[in-house]
Amino acid sequence: MTKLPPIEKIPEAWTAIADGHVRLEPDAGRALVESSNEAKTYTVTFDGDTYTSNDNATYWQGYAGYPIIAVLMLRGRLPLDGSLSEQFRDVDWKSINDRFKRDYAGALDEVISERGLDKDRVTAAMTLAYDDLKELPLTIKRGSVRPPKSTKTSTKTK
Repeated sequence: MTKLPPIEKIPEAWTAIADGHVRLEPDAGRALVESSNEAKTYTVTFDGDTYTSNDNATYWQGYAGYPIIAVLMLRGRLPLDGSLSEQFRDVDWKSINDRFKRDYAGALDEVISERGLDKDRVTAAMTLAYDDLKELPLTIKRGSVRPPKSTKTSTKTK
């Protein structure tokens, strides 16, 4: 992988998994991933070590966005701490990241603080997954379809 995502994208993937927002279709080589505020659905495709997605991070920035990271976790290619992932259920990352003006570290600190989470445990699990992500021989490509527009207004608060 030539460009790595911000490490804070890992908790966003945990939220997608905990919220049941990832629908794997392994026979089709794809997954549909709903955004944290449930306003968009992204398509992730996979064939061997090549992954594509039409989420904004992957499409515009060229790194594996949280939809790809979530798929990698569910396919067993990255470690997933299920009990920790559950602690990130119902986080509206879109709202928080907008409020923090894309300061992903600040947004994550806010979630950890508000939920009373063990920051050392979160950091250790993020680092484990991130270090494994660095070692995967992945090719990340922009999806063939542009990122979707919002389909509805968020019903989540945070």
